[in-house]
Amino acid sequence: MAPARFSLKRQLLLWLLLPQVVLWLAGAVFSYRLAGRYANEAVDATLLQATRSLARQVKPMGNGLLIDFPRAAQDVLEADPSDKLLYTVSSPPGKFILGNRNLPSPPAQPASPPLGQAQFYDGEIDAEEARTASPVRVAALYLQFGENPKAQQTMLVQVARSSANRELLARRLLIDTMLPLSLLIVLMSMIVWAGVGAGLAPIARLRRLVEGRKPNDLRPIELDAAPQELRSLAQAINDLLEAVRHNVQGQRRFISDAAHQLRTPLAGLKSQSELALAEAPPGPLTMRLARVHESATRSAHLVNQLLALARTEPESLTRQTPVRFDLGRLAREVTAELVPRALQQNVDLGYDGPDCDPDCASASQLEEPLTEPRAPGLASEQEDRPVEVTGIPLLLREALVNLVDNALRYAGRGARVTVQVHGTADRAELVVTDNGPGIPEDLREQVFERFFRATHEGNGCGLGLAIVKEIVERHGGRIALATARPRGLRVSMSLPLAA
Repeated sequence: MAPARFSLKRQLLLWLLLPQVVLWLAGAVFSYRLAGRYANEAVDATLLQATRSLARQVKPMGNGLLIDFPRAAQDVLEADPSDKLLYTVSSPPGKFILGNRNLPSPPAQPASPPLGQAQFYDGEIDAEEARTASPVRVAALYLQFGENPKAQQTMLVQVARSSANRELLARRLLIDTMLPLSLLIVLMSMIVWAGVGAGLAPIARLRRLVEGRKPNDLRPIELDAAPQELRSLAQAINDLLEAVRHNVQGQRRFISDAAHQLRTPLAGLKSQSELALAEAPPGPLTMRLARVHESATRSAHLVNQLLALARTEPESLTRQTPVRFDLGRLAREVTAELVPRALQQNVDLGYDGPDCDPDCASASQLEEPLTEPRAPGLASEQEDRPVEVTGIPLLLREALVNLVDNALRYAGRGARVTVQVHGTADRAELVVTDNGPGIPEDLREQVFERFFRATHEGNGCGLGLAIVKEIVERHGGRIALATARPRGLRVSMSLPLAA
């Protein structure tokens, strides 16, 4: 079972933002209760004032009560229909005197309730009669009346107000309190988000440094501006890269030394097999000698390719100084050097570029005109200029030799191979075109891998195009394969022009 993937950024944001949300909710609950408390205090103060005012309208007279409650005072109490004050004056136990009959009674009181001290409580009344919301806030005040101190009676004055306005006031207080706090939480969350992103930026940079590297790039990672924890990680990666580089260098030295040691005996074996073939009479022995000669030739080619591959490694490139030279002249020289081999294989090898004069000829034209001569004057004035690049001529020569060698090996007898050089605004293009069978499109990426062969024909070793790609990329260029028209393969090598 694969381990669950988790994001460090998500974990940090969760641990930083979740407590803020919890604290915000706790603050909302606390603020709501605090707002309700302040709303109750404001409502209770209003109810207490109304209760005392109503109590002053009920005046003791002898052993009875004189109610001086004009209609104007009643209208004042009931002026606001949405927040109407409800009131009741009674003489316990249960003798109704004035007001609304359905106000909730005070909580259970001892035999002698506190006199002159208001009590506040919540209750419910019949909504149909009160024409308001059922929950109400009630203030109750006990008073005594009567001229005989020993036979005084108790009067209960109650004033109630709907709880709806109190809830509305509490919500308004909550909104006024939590809205700025919410904006502050959002602002803090944005700051935390940006801070976590900035704090994790060195990790992303380290990832890009590792992801953007080629498999053979074993240079140390530079991460000096990173935090101490990442510098420790980078140092551990650098130690690993150093160990791998040391191991790879040992393997490369072994391959290079072995190739150097094998060149001489293989060259001797190839020469002796050629002499033996020339002197041996036809027969089974000659066939065996031919196979020995073919194996020696293939082994010598493999050794030469391994040496060329060793020269393209970064350690070898640091010992060679790039120079400025004419790519067209180099291509013409290489083409001329390979003409004899093309003649042996009956291949028409030619060059077409800015360095080509009217005497330029293909390999077949050196003997007889098997193909139509290339029309002079097709190149533009810009193409007639030297196409200069900056690089290591020995390596680029090796790359071009490999391209032409592949074309001669696999295009087939009677094929035509053309080497072209031309310049664009900022690039130098070297193209090798043949009219052979070509390479299938699904294999064009794999042919650049070492020891991969797209066909079993010929005696190649699968290193030619890998060496070419390595050399071109070391010079900041690109290589691409395309289908030639009407048939064949077009290999283009693009390099930056010399400044």
